Amino acid sequence: MNVTVQHRISSWGPSRVYLRDWIYFKRMWWSVLIGSIVQPLMFLLGVGLGVGELVDRGPEAANVLGDTSYFAFYATALLATTSMFVLAQESLWPTMDGFTWSNAHQAMISTPLNAADIVFGKMLHYAVRGIVTSGGVALVLALFADTRSFGLIPAAFVGMLTGLAFAMPIAAWTATRTTDNSFPAILRFGIIPMFLFGGAFYPIEQLPTWLQPVAWCTPLWHGVELCRGLVLGGLSLGAGLGHLAVLLAFFAAGILAARVTFERRLRP
Repeated sequence: MNVTVQHRISSWGPSRVYLRDWIYFKRMWWSVLIGSIVQPLMFLLGVGLGVGELVDRGPEAANVLGDTSYFAFYATALLATTSMFVLAQESLWPTMDGFTWSNAHQAMISTPLNAADIVFGKMLHYAVRGIVTSGGVALVLALFADTRSFGLIPAAFVGMLTGLAFAMPIAAWTATRTTDNSFPAILRFGIIPMFLFGGAFYPIEQLPTWLQPVAWCTPLWHGVELCRGLVLGGLSLGAGLGHLAVLLAFFAAGILAARVTFERRLRP
């Protein structure tokens, strides 16, 4: 018994922070996985198959979509977009709860844990939530011949990384807020426009020339392109590494910013 207690006390700080979130998450991870299967399946049936049938009949469809069906083009983007939506919301209200409503983060900081432990513990929680979400989407895509590929395995992890590229910067922002008044605006004017114009529904070359560089600067486009390339092929090594580097840069910048804002917020 004493050995067990000593092991828990000496365990890695972020793992103790994550354990709190895991206690809650393990009660509902099946529902999260099922939701990650049902929601993309509905999108695929409504948009991928329904709208896709109309798009594929167009005379220029093959040229615009790179000789792939619209179903496959749209379906592979869901690996990144679903994780983006889930982790963006997870880094808003649930993260705010630890600062404001439950005061869990203040309680943690009164122990030997520090702000960096909390940041990395939240990161672990986001990562697990992201891989469960992306994994659910990958299971759906494996049901269809157009998207059945071993590339779904690394693409699920890229989907998770795409979500983290949003979650960590947003968590840094959350740590600076005392109310959630700005949160709906982040979703309405940030996340949703990226979903619409980030390359999930059509190649960004279809956007006006002046708007295309905006899409290049968003992590979602890089996540979508990388997931699509891993599953469908046709992505060069250089382009793939470039997309991965951008996602990692957003992720790393978010961690650095969160360490600063969490430290300021939790400073005694």
